[in-house]
Amino acid sequence: MLPKDTIQKILENIHIKKQELSLEYEKLAEKMREKYDFSFSKGRVIFSQKAKKYQKRFKTPLQTYVIPKSYRHILSIPFIYGMIVPAVFLDICLFIHQQTALRLYGIPRVNRSEYIIYDRKYLSYLNLIQKINCLYCSHVNGLFQYAVEIAGRTEKYWCPIKAARRKA
Repeated sequence: MLPKDTIQKILENIHIKKQELSLEYEKLAEKMREKYDFSFSKGRVIFSQKAKKYQKRFKTPLQTYVIPKSYRHILSIPFIYGMIVPAVFLDICLFIHQQTALRLYGIPRVNRSEYIIYDRKYLSYLNLIQKINCLYCSHVNGLFQYAVEIAGRTEKYWCPIKAARRKA
């Protein structure tokens, strides 16, 4: 077992490294904004007209995209889009859980908009179906991350024991 002062030093180092990582991420984000010629306004991604024109060159025509590439794509459609129903149900349950349990326990609520982000729809090279698919993926993947954060906060509050094995 590590002494408390050693643990404190490690935690301080982690905090410093998180700050360094945040600064590096900001530098990278600035390079990406310059490279792809976009900015943010009120949480929205805004591409320049030049960038939009460039992106449109790579747009797949809708009629080409609608025709499935193989039978596997056709067979998978009901399984992929069938997840809409449980995803919406999960979203509703998470909302209810946050509004009741987390409030009652005084656990800070999770900001849903930090996990479910719909920014890919601004890409000009996506056709209508690709944009719908991106909205679906953004919602479902973000929803699962949102659920994990809510579960983690709930577990942190309630669970007196920690797992013996390290989680992935």
